[in-house]
Amino acid sequence: MDRRKSIKSIILGGVAGGLAINGCKPGTEPEAGKEEALNVDEKHFGRTPEEKELIKKLQAEQFFNEHEMATLGVLCALILPATDTYGSATDAGVPDFIEFMAKDIPSYQTPLRGGLMWLDSKSNKEYGAEFKSATADQQKEILDAIAYPDKENPTYEQQFFSLVRNLTVTGYYTSKEGIEDLGYKGNSPNVWDGVPADVLEKHGKSYDPEWVAKCVDQSKRNVMAEWDDEGNLIT
Repeated sequence: MDRRKSIKSIILGGVAGGLAINGCKPGTEPEAGKEEALNVDEKHFGRTPEEKELIKKLQAEQFFNEHEMATLGVLCALILPATDTYGSATDAGVPDFIEFMAKDIPSYQTPLRGGLMWLDSKSNKEYGAEFKSATADQQKEILDAIAYPDKENPTYEQQFFSLVRNLTVTGYYTSKEGIEDLGYKGNSPNVWDGVPADVLEKHGKSYDPEWVAKCVDQSKRNVMAEWDDEGNLIT
C-alpha cells in the first residue's frame, strides 16, 4: 500500500481524529492579483463576527517569506504527491493553509521556520543546494532520515517533520480536492423500505398493509405526515 492510500485508510477508519488540528481551516485564499477574491462572510458561514474579524486580520498578514513558501510547496508535495486523478497537497493549497495556521497558532512559528532553515542547512551541507533546489532523490533522502521519530526522545527536526506532515494531511483532507479523493459523501438520505421480510418472519412479526402504504412507500417519501387530533396518522 502506498503512502497516500495508507493515510486515506487511517482517516477513513478513525474519522481523521488522530490527525486533526485544533483549529479551523480557512477557505483557500485567492492567488495574489486575482480580482475574484471572496468575501470573508461568504467563505466562513456560521462564524461569529469576532471570528470573521480575526480571519480577516490573519489573512492580511504574512508570516513566511517567499523562499519559505516555495520550500513548503516542495515539502507538502513530497508528503502527499499528485496521482493520476488528484493533484498534490501543494496543488490543493496546503502551503497557504500552513501559513494561516502558523499565524493562528503562534507556537507553530518557531518550529516551522526553524525546521525549514534546518532543511536548507542539511541540504546545503550534503548536496550543495537549498532543499527546494535539490533533486527529488536528495530531498527524499533527507526526509526519510527524520520521518520516523524516536517516540521517547524525538529530535528537533523529527518534531518539525511530524508537525508539517500532520498539517499537510489535515490541510489536504479538509480541502475540496482531498474530500473528493477520500470519496466522502457526507450525510445523505437513504432509502428505507422496512425491515426485511425474513427478519420479520423470524420474529413472528408483520407489517400492517395500511401502514406499509403510508410509511414505506418510497413514492411518498417527500410527503409530510399529517396526524389527527387523536394521534392517528392520516397520511
